[in-house]
Amino acid sequence: MAQADIAATPVPTQAPAPIREAMIVAPEYVLQSPAPEVAVEEEAYPEMTALAEDDVWQRIRNGFSMNDLNSPLIKRHAKWYASHPDYVLRMSERASRYLFYITEEVERRGMPAEIALLPIIESAFNPGANSVASASGIWQFIPSTGKHFGMEQNWWYDGRRDIIGATNGALDYLQKLHDQFGDWHLALAAYNWGENAVARAQASNRRRGKPTGYAHLKMPRETQNYVPKLLAIKSIVNDPAQYGLTLQVIPNHPYFAAVTPPQPMDVKIAAELAEIPMEEFLSLNPGHNRPVILQNQAEVLLLPVDKVEVFRANLEKSDQRLVTWRAYESKKGETFAVIAKRFDINLEKLRSANGLSRYAMQSNGQTLLVPSAEDEASEEFSPFNMHAGAVQEMAGFVYVVRKGDTISGIAKKFRVSQRSLFAMNKNSHRLRIGQRFTILPGSSGKLNAQRASKQRNSGRKVKHALAKRDREIYSR
Repeated sequence: MAQADIAATPVPTQAPAPIREAMIVAPEYVLQSPAPEVAVEEEAYPEMTALAEDDVWQRIRNGFSMNDLNSPLIKRHAKWYASHPDYVLRMSERASRYLFYITEEVERRGMPAEIALLPIIESAFNPGANSVASASGIWQFIPSTGKHFGMEQNWWYDGRRDIIGATNGALDYLQKLHDQFGDWHLALAAYNWGENAVARAQASNRRRGKPTGYAHLKMPRETQNYVPKLLAIKSIVNDPAQYGLTLQVIPNHPYFAAVTPPQPMDVKIAAELAEIPMEEFLSLNPGHNRPVILQNQAEVLLLPVDKVEVFRANLEKSDQRLVTWRAYESKKGETFAVIAKRFDINLEKLRSANGLSRYAMQSNGQTLLVPSAEDEASEEFSPFNMHAGAVQEMAGFVYVVRKGDTISGIAKKFRVSQRSLFAMNKNSHRLRIGQRFTILPGSSGKLNAQRASKQRNSGRKVKHALAKRDREIYSR
């Protein structure tokens, strides 16, 4: 029997406390026995509105309040969605996990119900969506904006993919933009394009004596399509039959509940204790970059409401080791193949667990997660950021392309071959400002650490300066 004190509560209406920098995990987390009965506190879910409706889609319809636009783009996008019913079905299936919570928060804040549909445009409700602009999660926050709204991003966890934290951060940001511009169309344009860009466009119109409303601003093509896309989705949700579509019913009650983890544990073991597939666990807890959950990294775990008691009961009677990984201080120059062989782990599993590029061959002396000596580590872990091809900066660093850069110039600057740059970076033959290049020490010479650090800091400044919009559309 495990000693634990788990509080299973409905999802809070405020984001969890900011994620603190995690310590290195130790292997000695073993459940002790015997243990007192696990206490579970049941609290009423925040009072819900429109409970007469059994379907969240109908609840959203009842809350539509944004004015429509007179734009042919709305019909064009609605036609596209209508001609891709499989896409709409996949999107609605993913949305079924999150839409009740988002609708609750939108209503609680008195915002138009259309806002609850925005993740369809941003990410199609794919919690692992990553963009070329480094935006991530269902609300597609770039790193700097995510940090501004309390989403810590570290080696262990990316708060931009946290369902509760990112939702509350996005709604906070949208409310701020609405307060600033006094109009939801402008607020949405600013969410996509950037608040400073919208303010500059308005200032330009004022100087020319032109109106400063949404319909009168000159915007980039992506932003011109952004609000019409949302209104096209609104039109489909309002009357799917008109477009020959069917939206699966999403029950008007919580899909998930928040559980406080009593101690560190493997992601795989947490999913097993809840008796849910790993894919389902990661869909509700997509922020985990590593196969270990730390208490000071994830304040709560989200589980399907009908699995909370299952998780509690299985944890209480379990006597298995909850953490099957430990920290290993690798030596500089030590190859990952040798490390994998030493700890009897598949090389690709080692890379996945530590966020290493498949092109990374040797260590820079970093700390790695490896299987503990006593147990075989739970290797079946492939975090959402790995699915999207994100590359951690452990075995080298990421250089952000600046104005005037060339492939040959970058290769010469860091004393690596152009061939190795192409090998490590897909689609790198055509440069664009803000593009991220993985730079790893090559056989042609050692990376100059001082130069690398200087260039990395410079690149970050350029990246932030070039971030004219806060996230990238993922609707297709």
